[in-house]
Amino acid sequence: MNTPAFQDVQLTHGYEFTQGTGYSLPEYAFVTPPELVQNKTLRHAVVIVGGGISGLTLACALANLGIKAVLLDEDNTVGVKGASSRGICYTQKSLEIFHKLGVFDRIAKKGIQWSVGRTFAGDDEVYNFDLKQQSNFSLSEQPAFINIQQFYIEGYLVERIQELGSVDLRWQSRVTAFKQNKDFATLSVETPESTYQLQAEHVIDATGSHTPFHAWTGVGMESTKGDDRWCIADVRFDTHPPTERHTWIEAPFNENRAVWQHLMADDVWRIDYQMEPNADAAYISREDVVRERLERQFGKKVKVDIVWVGPYAYKSQCLNTLRMGRVFFMGDTAKIVNPFGARGGNTGVADADNLAWKLAAVLRGHAGEALLESYNDERLEAAQENVKVTRRTARFLRPADGVERAFRKATISLAKQFPFARSLINTGRMAVANTYRGSRVCGENGGTSVQNVKIQWRPGKSGALNDLLQWADGRLLILVFGSQTKASLKRLQELSASGLPVRCVQVLAKGDSAQAREHIWDKQAHLKSACGVLPAGTWAVIRPDGYLADTGRGVNGDLIAAVATSLCL
Repeated sequence: MNTPAFQDVQLTHGYEFTQGTGYSLPEYAFVTPPELVQNKTLRHAVVIVGGGISGLTLACALANLGIKAVLLDEDNTVGVKGASSRGICYTQKSLEIFHKLGVFDRIAKKGIQWSVGRTFAGDDEVYNFDLKQQSNFSLSEQPAFINIQQFYIEGYLVERIQELGSVDLRWQSRVTAFKQNKDFATLSVETPESTYQLQAEHVIDATGSHTPFHAWTGVGMESTKGDDRWCIADVRFDTHPPTERHTWIEAPFNENRAVWQHLMADDVWRIDYQMEPNADAAYISREDVVRERLERQFGKKVKVDIVWVGPYAYKSQCLNTLRMGRVFFMGDTAKIVNPFGARGGNTGVADADNLAWKLAAVLRGHAGEALLESYNDERLEAAQENVKVTRRTARFLRPADGVERAFRKATISLAKQFPFARSLINTGRMAVANTYRGSRVCGENGGTSVQNVKIQWRPGKSGALNDLLQWADGRLLILVFGSQTKASLKRLQELSASGLPVRCVQVLAKGDSAQAREHIWDKQAHLKSACGVLPAGTWAVIRPDGYLADTGRGVNGDLIAAVATSLCL
């Protein structure tokens, strides 16, 4: 089969498959930084180190809020040259973030939407789900999942950052040394021209699992490494399997070991084969061995192009804290999870969205410095939860002899006959937006993500919650539901004029009349449902990252207290 070039971005990015050697990726030019031009050390408010998906999402989110920053990346491209497409599965929360940043439409056009997952043991289907039928996915304007190669999203983010301005993207810039004091951090940067130093008030480490910042800062961590081995095959077929997530706990065509099957963009399938423990990496990734494996699964007559093959082993790691002085850890520098349920790259995207608005609020003078510490509270809790969930999946797929193996055998046997046992089948609990239970900046009714639901500005003109968040421009969004008393409306006007970084909107249901100047319609009560708010007269405070800060009744001191708590004022 001939392997055509990518269709969506081939003119601007030059992406194309290079059969058997990975992907051909765009290259970005090195530009002499002002430190070398002016021959002096300059100080920046924010320096991001690492241009992967989490670093680029943070850069784009800051640019979207008009915050100046510098991003340093030691390569001159997105993705990894000669390597796999890496992450492929993006959750609804990530897609909502990308919608807010202005790249979702390109992702949706290029990627593959899916919601159905099926799990097999041998030839028997033992578990299935349809995420469209679940309430925690059904209200959003974005689908439950889209599969797309990670470098596409990274490329879209680069272009969007260039459109927005504010962020200085510096390619071929490798950080070789670091030190910090109570006022700023100093980084040494190696480039093709020369080495220079720059200073930063805030440093964000998004360089990945092999980051030198762990050693430079002395941060502690908890880490485990197993002996489980897998082999990825990114392939094209002449025929199409179903556009669903298929997993096998015990695949008869893979010596009763696990197999994953996903469709990505460009009709490329990601097939993951579980190998025997400590398998020879060179052998299992040989093309002839991979083709034999594919023929066992799809039949001798299958015609296939092998786009990329690579072995990998699992490692699980989580830092003890996500902040050390002026350094914030995010993405794979913060935690590494087993790749089950799409909890790796998606949590890095959420890290970026969480930190971006907090940095912007502090730098604008809208919030207290303590707000930055809440990044550690919330995203460390999320990291620990995702590590725990994926480790459970790893143990189900590679059980130890004894109790774990007996449990899996019993679960599979029961699931074939009884519905109650099917939820115990664990081939990956699909990622959702994490809830912040221990956050210092959320009230007792807050800490949950609010879906990007449809709203109506006026008859005939619709929008979504993200449009309101964009309108709020990094400020807290206060929603008041239903008709209001004159006293409440007056207090809302006073709050809007108080100088606090808030935007207030009245949310109207059927039968309500507009009282406040800024109002929207929620005739199907989707926004009210997404906030968990029921009675009229209730307010909800929504943060720029789409998380609920708190809810309450009556426009009174409780609302002011919720605002103050959310911003550490």
